[in-house]
Amino acid sequence: MAASELYTKFARVWIPDPEEVWKSAELLKDYKPGDKVLLLHLEEGKDLEYRLDPKTKELPHLRNPDILVGENDLTALSYLHEPAVLHNLRVRFIDSKLIYTYCGIVLVAINPYEQLPIYGEDIINAYSGQNMGDMDPHIFAVAEEAYKQMARDERNQSIIVSGESGAGKTVSAKYAMRYFATVSGSASEANVEEKVLASNPIMESIGNAKTTRNDNSSRFGKYIEIGFDKRYRIIGANMRTYLLEKSRVVFQAEEERNYHIFYQLCASAKLPEFKMLRLGNANNFHYTKQGGSPVIEGVDDTKEMAHTRQACTLLGISESYQMGIFRILAGILHLGNVAFTSRDSDSCTIPPKHEPLSIFSDLMGVDYEEMCHWLCHRKLATATETYIKPISKLQATNARDALAKHIYAKLFSWIVDHVNQALHSAVKQHSFIGVLDIYGFETFEINSFEQFCINYANEKLQQQFNMHVFKLEQEEYMKEQIPWTLIDFYDNQPCINLIESKLGILDLLDEECKMPKGTDDTWAQKLYNTHLNKCALFEKPRLSNKAFIIQHFADKVEYQCEGFLEKNKDTVFEEQIKVLKSSKFKMLPELFQDDEKAISPTSATSSGRTPLTRTPAKPTKGRPGQTAKEHKKTVGHQFRNSLHLLMETLNATTPHYVRCIKPNDFKFPFTFDEKRAVQQLRACGVLETIRISAAGFPSRWTYQEFFSRYRVLMKQKDVLSDRKQTCKNVLEKLILDKDKYQFGKTKIFFRAGQVAYLEKLRADKLRAACIRIQKTIRGWLLRKKYLRMRKAAITVQRHVRGYQARCYAKFLRRTKAATIIQKYWRMYIIRRRYKIRRSATIVLQSYLRGYLARNRYRKMLREHKAVIIQKWVRGWLARRHYRRSTQAIIYLQCCFRRMMAKRELKKLKIEARSVERYKKLHIGMENKIMQLQRKVDEQNKDYKCLMEKLTNLEGIYTSETEKLRSDLERLQLSEEEAKIATGRVLSLQEEIAKLRKDLEQTQSEKKSIEERADRYKQETEQLVSSLKEENTLLKQEKEALNHLIVEQAKEMTETMEKKLVEETKQLELDLNDERLRYQNLLNEFSRLEERYDDLKEEMTLMVNVPKPGHKRTDSTHSSNESEYTFSSEIAESEDLPLRTEEPSEKKVPLDMSLFLKLQKRVTELEQEKQVMQDELDRKEEQVLRSKAKEEERPQIRGAELEYESLKRQELESENKKLKNELNELRKALSEKSAPEVTAPGAPAYRVLMEQLTSVSEELDVRKEEVLILRSQLVSQKEAIQPKNTMTDSTILLEDVQKMKDKGEIAQAYIGLKETNRLLESQLQSQKRSHENEAEALRGEIQSLKEENNRQQQLLAQNLQLPPEARIEASLQHEITRLTNENLDLMEQLEKQDKTVRKLKKQLKVFAKKIGELEVGQMENISPGQIIDEPIRPVNIPRKEKDFQGMLEYKKEDEQKLVKNLILELKPRGVAVNLIPGLPAYILFMCVRHADYLNDDQKVRSLLTSTINSIKKVLKKRGDDFETVSFWLSNTCRFLHCLKQYSGEEGFMKHNTSRQNEHCLTNFDLAEYRQVLSDLAIQIYQQLVRVLENILQPMIVSGMLEHETIQGVSGVKPTGLRKRTSSIADEGTYTLDSILRQLNSFHSVLCQHGMDPELIKQVVKQMFYIVGAVTLNNLLLRKDMCSWSKGMQIRYNVSQLEEWLRDKNLMNSGAKETLEPLIQAAQLLQVKKKTDDDAEAICSMCSALTTAQIVKVLNLYTPVNEFEERVSVSFIRTIQMRLRDRKDSPQLLMDAKHIFPVTFPFNPSSLALETIQIPASLGLGFISRV
Repeated sequence: MAASELYTKFARVWIPDPEEVWKSAELLKDYKPGDKVLLLHLEEGKDLEYRLDPKTKELPHLRNPDILVGENDLTALSYLHEPAVLHNLRVRFIDSKLIYTYCGIVLVAINPYEQLPIYGEDIINAYSGQNMGDMDPHIFAVAEEAYKQMARDERNQSIIVSGESGAGKTVSAKYAMRYFATVSGSASEANVEEKVLASNPIMESIGNAKTTRNDNSSRFGKYIEIGFDKRYRIIGANMRTYLLEKSRVVFQAEEERNYHIFYQLCASAKLPEFKMLRLGNANNFHYTKQGGSPVIEGVDDTKEMAHTRQACTLLGISESYQMGIFRILAGILHLGNVAFTSRDSDSCTIPPKHEPLSIFSDLMGVDYEEMCHWLCHRKLATATETYIKPISKLQATNARDALAKHIYAKLFSWIVDHVNQALHSAVKQHSFIGVLDIYGFETFEINSFEQFCINYANEKLQQQFNMHVFKLEQEEYMKEQIPWTLIDFYDNQPCINLIESKLGILDLLDEECKMPKGTDDTWAQKLYNTHLNKCALFEKPRLSNKAFIIQHFADKVEYQCEGFLEKNKDTVFEEQIKVLKSSKFKMLPELFQDDEKAISPTSATSSGRTPLTRTPAKPTKGRPGQTAKEHKKTVGHQFRNSLHLLMETLNATTPHYVRCIKPNDFKFPFTFDEKRAVQQLRACGVLETIRISAAGFPSRWTYQEFFSRYRVLMKQKDVLSDRKQTCKNVLEKLILDKDKYQFGKTKIFFRAGQVAYLEKLRADKLRAACIRIQKTIRGWLLRKKYLRMRKAAITVQRHVRGYQARCYAKFLRRTKAATIIQKYWRMYIIRRRYKIRRSATIVLQSYLRGYLARNRYRKMLREHKAVIIQKWVRGWLARRHYRRSTQAIIYLQCCFRRMMAKRELKKLKIEARSVERYKKLHIGMENKIMQLQRKVDEQNKDYKCLMEKLTNLEGIYTSETEKLRSDLERLQLSEEEAKIATGRVLSLQEEIAKLRKDLEQTQSEKKSIEERADRYKQETEQLVSSLKEENTLLKQEKEALNHLIVEQAKEMTETMEKKLVEETKQLELDLNDERLRYQNLLNEFSRLEERYDDLKEEMTLMVNVPKPGHKRTDSTHSSNESEYTFSSEIAESEDLPLRTEEPSEKKVPLDMSLFLKLQKRVTELEQEKQVMQDELDRKEEQVLRSKAKEEERPQIRGAELEYESLKRQELESENKKLKNELNELRKALSEKSAPEVTAPGAPAYRVLMEQLTSVSEELDVRKEEVLILRSQLVSQKEAIQPKNTMTDSTILLEDVQKMKDKGEIAQAYIGLKETNRLLESQLQSQKRSHENEAEALRGEIQSLKEENNRQQQLLAQNLQLPPEARIEASLQHEITRLTNENLDLMEQLEKQDKTVRKLKKQLKVFAKKIGELEVGQMENISPGQIIDEPIRPVNIPRKEKDFQGMLEYKKEDEQKLVKNLILELKPRGVAVNLIPGLPAYILFMCVRHADYLNDDQKVRSLLTSTINSIKKVLKKRGDDFETVSFWLSNTCRFLHCLKQYSGEEGFMKHNTSRQNEHCLTNFDLAEYRQVLSDLAIQIYQQLVRVLENILQPMIVSGMLEHETIQGVSGVKPTGLRKRTSSIADEGTYTLDSILRQLNSFHSVLCQHGMDPELIKQVVKQMFYIVGAVTLNNLLLRKDMCSWSKGMQIRYNVSQLEEWLRDKNLMNSGAKETLEPLIQAAQLLQVKKKTDDDAEAICSMCSALTTAQIVKVLNLYTPVNEFEERVSVSFIRTIQMRLRDRKDSPQLLMDAKHIFPVTFPFNPSSLALETIQIPASLGLGFISRV
């Protein structure tokens, strides 16, 4: 593709910059071939002329489209070059806060210098089992890929972690090991994974130190092999170390520290066990104070020391060995303080009794004088003699430092060896994963031997890395059948040859070390002579003859030759080592044993373990007299050998690469220094990977992805059914140069830049379409605007003209109105004047007439009052006289009557004592009542006749009195008128005179009154106006106060409601938490139980010859059995681990933690055993007491008694029916019924009373007969009963046959039994009726109380209302009450009608049966029959037997019952055609029969076998959903049956009377109900796990990846780590797959008859799993966080909600569990720019945590160029707004969370006696009872 097509106007490029390394710019005009200058516009706003290099004429790098920026994989970038890589890393690190990025097969990890919440166990679970490209980049993804490839390919793996000091290598390696430990677990349960992780703090303390670049820098390299067994569980580990930086022990640069362990010792010096070390502050020791920075900010060395000791203990290093290590380390510190004084230039001495040396000698257990001597002298050996030569002060100091370094190096190796021994496993290792944590490429101002070795190792690793990348590229091309062309990649073999080949740098260095007078200068000259000007990679500095430069793959490095020989020799005086070997401190000589194995600190003398140190295959044979010194290998030689060994190991494994980048040198969090980053990217090989990828075809698309992305560039005619051919045709048109792409089998391969070109074409096409749409829309909008303006102008004109016409019409109306107003005003003035005069005249007349009328009225009133007073006084006197006389008469009558009553009372008392009198009165009582009733009726008739006559007479009398009264009144009126007429004339004359005077006075008063009235009127008007103002103010204040009161009331009610709701929610949460805690404990208990069973099986398998008396038990023996069964079973289950423990110790090392857990469990079981034993003793005592009481009663044994008991049972069954009918009859009569039916005079009532009286009379007769016969039997038995009557039944029969009057005795006996039964039934029926009446009365009292409370509440509410509302409320309440009463009465009437009809039918049946019974008794009881047939004397007609809802089985058939009903019953087989819960019903009916027999052992055995068998089935087929669902449903039904028939009132409310008769009578199985409830919880949790395992693979594919709405989601370019395509291929799961699976689950649950409430809980749990897994994947996948994906998620959620509606499960709470996912999808779709948007997001996302909201916003990625990214400022605004929100800092939802389950009581309406047992179950040995 021509450059002119790419370098067009507005194209963006990268140009070099000295500060930012690369700077972005934009072309201001098109580039044309031959241009030497590019006109650019920088992002800062400046214009720049960029001159092209005249030699190379290379154009600047093109910038990738914004849509590709921020990708997870750098190889997904279309333009692969350094600035693109740097920019992509910067955007991800700074803007998105993402520290991991893929670069092909390499994971680039940038140190954030901040703790991030992305390493929790929830994140580990999220990455477990996922493909590497499906999730966002993470160290866990690399670890998972290595683990998966190890298991899949059965090939060892390696994870190579490299980087600069401070880049985070150690932390990355630590997290990788943590991932393996968490995911794989341990094969031996010996906490191997904990030991592997515990090795980190030990190695960090002795191998890490603070440097200027890193506070915890690893100063050694290590390779840890984590071993796995065949099941890929961790069994052990092995560690190899490389090139410990020994020089740090004796020297530290400024601002650096020695190894951490020294400072930890100094910080812990005050501990009592460390006093013998005589340590102090770190500044007191030469070896720890040179750096001047003894403290690391934020690190507590005392706590770190505790962690180190704890890790040592965990790895089996005993306390004594730990103290030995600390003694040696303390000795090194004291050795550093040994000072030398010079005697002369060639000799020196140590001051006498030098304290540091003395302490060193004491700690090391060596002789002070000998050590002092050999520190200042050395031994020289020649061919003939041996000399002891003093050394100078400088040489002595160097020798002291060399000794300290040597001791520390030996101690380091010793610790590593023993850590390896602790991590070693006796189990054979099947495979391993190696984690290499090695130093990265280093270059400092002064580079020495250490940097040379480090860079040499990195050269070897880089070569291996390049070859691996090249190999993978080649394999990919061959797999896709792409023509393979050799890619030229950088090969650093020449640099490696320069270092390690013959006559290479290391070879010359070893040769120089063998020379007696070899120095660094002579070695440098040899280097110059050998390699200078011969090797292009070797150079000599211009100004130095003691240095050399090597061109490494990353950069040129200048090495200073000074110190190379000394460090390579690693010389220590042999005499000093001999002194240390002769130490009394036993541990010290161990450090210097080269050939012998050191003693293990774990005291494993007989364990047979061997250390994992590498030993040569053949021992070296030395000549006699040959010293070890001659054969000592140099450090460089050793390092080269170990490096070759490492490379062989890595080449034999599949490598995985992690490159750690240090973003800045100041350890600032999330700060990116481009210069430092580019240096490291060049050094670690990331850019080389990019270069290799860019040289080939870096961009790869599947045909379907390419078609989906670039469909917009195709025409309709180009689209064929064959996607591959379609893509080929389109690409040939779009890209003319065929070398720019290749077609593979499944993918299209593109050269670098081609995807960007296609994206440009796509964006141009979309932009052109947008412009066309905009053009059309804008034209439509403008035309619409013009039409709207034109219409508005016409409307304005119309309105203006109308306004003018209206104004003229208004003027005419006003003129006419003014004339009319004048007319009416003048008329009003004249009329008002007339009205005033007329009203004044009328007022005068009214006052005058009123005065005259009042005087006349007063006179008449006085006369009338006088008459009334006289009348009342006379009446009062007469009444007083009458009352006095009446009282006297009454008093006399009372006295007389009292006397007569006393006499009568005495007579009655005497008569009452006579029983005969009482009987007579009682007999004649009814006749008397009837007579009195007749008399009352006759008197009522007479009374009615008299009343009619009296009313007639009263009417006649009143008419006559009215006539006389009217005549009298008329005469009185005429007399009064005559008197008034005579006096009126005189009075009128007097009144006229008075009126004239009054008129004058009134005129004068009128004037004054008018004046006062005017004044008063004015005052009142002013007062009224002021009052009005005050009134308005008061009204306003009142309204304000009312409003305030209302608001306060609302606030108070709202606050109270909120508090109530919050408290309710809190209580619910507490209850759920407690329930969840209990169920988690139950789950843990079941897990430990299973583990316990597995251990028992393993132990029994390991024991070949069991001890005598050892009893094996089933491995599935449940702990529930041991908890809830009695002592014999408990003892058996508890003794088992103790029996099997002894032989197992010989075979397998016992796990102490597991042993402690089991020991604790045994103690708990012993306590429970004791409690159960006490309970058993108490129950046995109760049984013995009851038996003793029963033995006291006389017992009749023999054949006759058996026959009589059988006969009695038959009679009782007949009488029981009669008894029930009689009870129902009485109950119906006692209940409230209609008055016309139950009134005393009603015919039905009379009939029933007659029947009852006859029955009661019959009962009285029977009672008397019973008393007579009982006395006769007692007397006869005493006379004829011999001593052995109770033991011999034959004698009893003979005696009975010899009795006199045998017929009478038999008849009396039969009558006695019948009367006894009748009396018992009567007493029981009376008792039941009384209990029912009492219960009914209690219910009525309770209802009345509730009604009273409700009325009081309504009254209190009504009193608070205003009067109008109060009246309305009371009326409404009264209407409601009357309506309810009316409805209740109607219901009662209907019930009573039904009752009457039922009673009539029952009465007929009852009378008929009584008649039949009497006839049958008279016919069947005959003396002859008793004598002739003594075995069967009675022939009572049998009715068909009624089943009691019980199943009988023999004790020996229990195992067969359990086997056929539980163990071998398959839900998909026989159980499909059964009624739901049939096994539970059958088991309960068996339990009922055992309860009926009062056989506690049978009940216990059956329940225990049932529970254990269910557990066994679930353990065997626990992965089958139908099996688990089937037994969950049956367990719940069994639990409900135990509750329903327990006899407790709370569970019997919904039972029928028949079901109540089936209740358990002898045993309280509440404890077993708890056991079954726990079992149901365990089954439910197992069901949830099965659901999760089935749904887990479907969720991500169906909810996120599958494109449900076709064409909405766009596919972005992806890199080497190919993600799962959103296009549905064959075998991928879709949303329909999830819905089908949900339908399958629901149908199975319903088919098994599971409780509806339990189904709701299962559905809620399923939806929670779907929502949590989907949201967690969304939070870990940047490619899923886009607007279109949010739409897809919302559509998928709506489909799930629709499924809930179809199944009527919307109220199950399942929809609420999807709320976080819904809000996350909404968050992807809402606008994210302004503060209002931020406020809306904060209020909308209430179910998401702050971390989740910020994570989604950071991950939001536009799929198309028209979308915009979320700005950093907006995310910060969100964080500021949410900073006060208190929520969990956890990022991911807990997908393993299980809601606490409840089992609401659900009684069954199925009658037990109607259940039929199918023959298919094979239960023919049980029978219905």
